[in-house]
Amino acid sequence: MQFLRRSWQNAVEVEDLCQEVYVRIYEAAREKRPMPVRPFVFTVARNLIVDRARREQVVPIEAVADLEELGVALDTPSPERTVLARDELRQLRAAIDRLPPRRREVVILGRIEGLTGRQIADRLGIAESTVADHLTAGINALTNILLAEQISGTDAKT
Repeated sequence: MQFLRRSWQNAVEVEDLCQEVYVRIYEAAREKRPMPVRPFVFTVARNLIVDRARREQVVPIEAVADLEELGVALDTPSPERTVLARDELRQLRAAIDRLPPRRREVVILGRIEGLTGRQIADRLGIAESTVADHLTAGINALTNILLAEQISGTDAKT
C-alpha cells in the first residue's frame, strides 16, 4: 500500500489498485506460485500503475470531435516552432540518407510508412528476421548520427 500511495497521484484509487494487484497475483499463483514473492508483487503493482497511466493519457476521439463542434481553437504551432520542426525533419532526412540503401529502405517502410515486418519482408523478398535486424541497426545508427550532430552543434554554440 505504501508503494501504491507513493506511486499513484489519485489517493482515492489506491485501494482499488491494491485490490487489482491482489487479483493479478492470485491469477498468476493459480498457475504457479511466483518465487520470490515480494519482487513479483512490486512488479505487478508497477505494471498496473503503468497501464493505468497509459489509459489516462488516451483522449477519446469523441472528445476531439466535441471540441471541433464547439469551435474551440486548437493549439497551433508558433512560427518559431514550425521552423524548428522543419529543421528537425531536414536533419532526420539527412541522417536517413546516410544509412546503407537496404537499411534505409527498411527504416522508411517500417517507421515512416508503417508497414509490418512481414509486409516489409514480402515486399523486399527477405526474411522477417533480416528485416528486424535492419530495422534495429538502422534506428540505432540514426540515433547515433542525430546525437553526434546534436553534440557537435552544442559544442559549436558554446
